Amino acid sequence: MARFIFITGGVVSSLGKGLMAASLAALLQARGFKVRIRKFDPYLNVDPGTMSPYQHGEVYVTDDGAETDLDLGHYERFTGVSARQADNITSGRIYRDIIAKERRGDYLGATVQVVPHVTDAIKQFALADTDDLDFVLCEIGGTVGDIEGLPFVEAIRQLRNELGRERFCSVHVTLVPYVAAAGELKTKPTQHSVRELTSLGVQPDVLLCRCEHPLPENERAKIALFCNVRKEAVIPALDASSIYAVPLQYHAEGLDAEVLHHFGMSSPAPNLSGWEDIVDRYHNPEGEVTIGVVGKYVGLPDAYKSLNEALIHGGMANRVKVNIRWIDAELFEAGDDEIVTKLEPMHGILVPGGFGVRGTEGKIASVRFARERKVPFLGICLGMQMACIEGARDAGIAEAGSTEFGPTDQPVVGIITEWMSPEGLQKRGADTDLGGTMRLGAYEAELGANSHVAAIYGATTISERHRHRYEVNGAYREVLEQGGLVFSGMSPDGLLPEIVERPDHPWFIGVQFHPELKSRPFEPHPLFAGFIAAALQQSRLV
Repeated sequence: MARFIFITGGVVSSLGKGLMAASLAALLQARGFKVRIRKFDPYLNVDPGTMSPYQHGEVYVTDDGAETDLDLGHYERFTGVSARQADNITSGRIYRDIIAKERRGDYLGATVQVVPHVTDAIKQFALADTDDLDFVLCEIGGTVGDIEGLPFVEAIRQLRNELGRERFCSVHVTLVPYVAAAGELKTKPTQHSVRELTSLGVQPDVLLCRCEHPLPENERAKIALFCNVRKEAVIPALDASSIYAVPLQYHAEGLDAEVLHHFGMSSPAPNLSGWEDIVDRYHNPEGEVTIGVVGKYVGLPDAYKSLNEALIHGGMANRVKVNIRWIDAELFEAGDDEIVTKLEPMHGILVPGGFGVRGTEGKIASVRFARERKVPFLGICLGMQMACIEGARDAGIAEAGSTEFGPTDQPVVGIITEWMSPEGLQKRGADTDLGGTMRLGAYEAELGANSHVAAIYGATTISERHRHRYEVNGAYREVLEQGGLVFSGMSPDGLLPEIVERPDHPWFIGVQFHPELKSRPFEPHPLFAGFIAAALQQSRLV
């Protein structure tokens, strides 16, 4: 029978609830328990698919095609448990479904209200498909006291009564700030946050106190006294040297032990040797490489969160430090001098995904630099499309472009109008709604038997996650391959290009999917491991 751990946050946002949930789940998993993590997002968007990366960070895509919060990436990377559509819910999706039921008459004339209809939907989401699990961790987005989050806290309050103490635990993440002028940590923000949560009917069982300085025992005791928890349940959470050190740090402070104590459970000590190896690889590299990521959202690293981590994983696989240089693609639209200045020191060039025309000519210029200078290159989604446009221009089609950016006489890239999915034939048009209408989720690809990517994967059939509305036009395949850009991966029906590569280049690969979404610290994605290995080789040549 599953036990539920509900994780809330207070005082300020961005305290690291998602990382805390992922770390606690990893610790429980290391003790032999079966876990799953879910995320409740109080905003009214149905999903984050139409939100700007500057608003929300990256959109994380699951195998079953859900566009979800980036915290699900943390969950997958730390536990290896693949997330599903059922692991992320928003207020928008809940209200949409309730209103649809009301319009159909499903409520038989009843007045539809936040309590019980919205709270019941939240509870159903939390409890669904959990029979085979030991622990379900549910993270509530935002901070306690937010208006949009109140129905979620109320649902938690109800679940506390319905499940009982033996199956319910509340973990509250809060801030203990250091006031430099006073030279001390201040516990009042934590006390007020707990009081706010308690006033809503939820008494926290464990407090995770984020702080920049060690939490003295007397302050820990003070928090326990005024917040009505055991002293051992006040867990200090200092800034870590890397996110991969967080599980070890939380274990050392007793987080997982305290959660088990709350449930009256015991277990063997966790096997953390894998995490110790990861931290060792991260902090004790035997070399380093510099990778230039040429994108359009470089002002907000969270916009490329999974990409950042996948590059680090590639470095772990090769035991090297990866220095990532985030470069605004628009800089390269000013002229070649800027391109040479920025990219010449790079040991590898990566052009990531994105939407819209801004910065695309700079990305194309980056592809040209990588091709001409024989610098290892990896293009992802839009990055592959830019590689194909650059290849077409190099082959003599000067007007090569994408219909995403406006009308063009040479649509090397165009909107995908139909494709086969597990649900059957999917059709789209230029006037289709933007939300949830892309080619989303895991799709298979067939690789050329003698291709570079087949050697990298060690297989000729792969499955990768997609998120795109435009595709490389297969009608240009012949001219591109004559120019040296080979289509080495195709959809099983042979219609949709999935991977391109240049056999005459040391390492030049473009992929239509997002390999970064399936990279794990314990299992670095083969494309990133290979890319960093090529960059390491490049570093020895310059």
